[in-house]
Amino acid sequence: MTSIPEALRDNPYPGRLILLARTLDGELTAGYALTGRSEASRARRIESTPSGELAVVPVGVTGHDALRHYVAATTDGRWTVYGNGEQVAEVAARLAKGLAPGSALEELGYEPDPPIHTPRITAVVDRAGRRCWFGAARRPEGDRESPDTTVVALGDLDPGQAVLLSTYRSDGDSVSTARRHLDLDTSAPDADALLAELWAALDPRFRVAAAAFAPVTGVQGPTRHARPQ
Repeated sequence: MTSIPEALRDNPYPGRLILLARTLDGELTAGYALTGRSEASRARRIESTPSGELAVVPVGVTGHDALRHYVAATTDGRWTVYGNGEQVAEVAARLAKGLAPGSALEELGYEPDPPIHTPRITAVVDRAGRRCWFGAARRPEGDRESPDTTVVALGDLDPGQAVLLSTYRSDGDSVSTARRHLDLDTSAPDADALLAELWAALDPRFRVAAAAFAPVTGVQGPTRHARPQ
């Protein structure tokens, strides 16, 4: 099976990515990472909010941009949700109202950022049942503008197995939309090691920030940043 470093070596500019793994200690571990090419995209960090969420926020005096700055991970008594934009809060609100994960991940739009049309990618973890769903809202490859949504109910992961979904497939110059998740393996024994493995696998030209956490217990965990905090 392909490893996380091998997958990202073949995709040096993945945009943003969500990751779910079962590390060798048996724990379910989530990962989230940002990469960027422009100065505005690189001027970001991941930090904990007073309410216990993880947010992507600007570095320095950069003003708020809804496409770049958002709640990236949130949790309540039943669900943990993480992803690459404002849909994270929307999906969490739908789940809180009683919608099932598959329904909560439907009818989302891709980002209004032509010509790329970045997908919205979202993970939902059932903290009680330890099940997980990945959702992606993408612009179709043809002329149709209405978004297509895919929802994948992930099967159980054994220790050393991981699933990764990125927004892009890119060599760093040309960018296209990533169309499917990847089944990978990991040698990480725990969350700290998984973050180290993910961070080292990201191309230093583009990596911005990354976080890892145990979604069954919450969204707090180690983070890495390319810029001093």
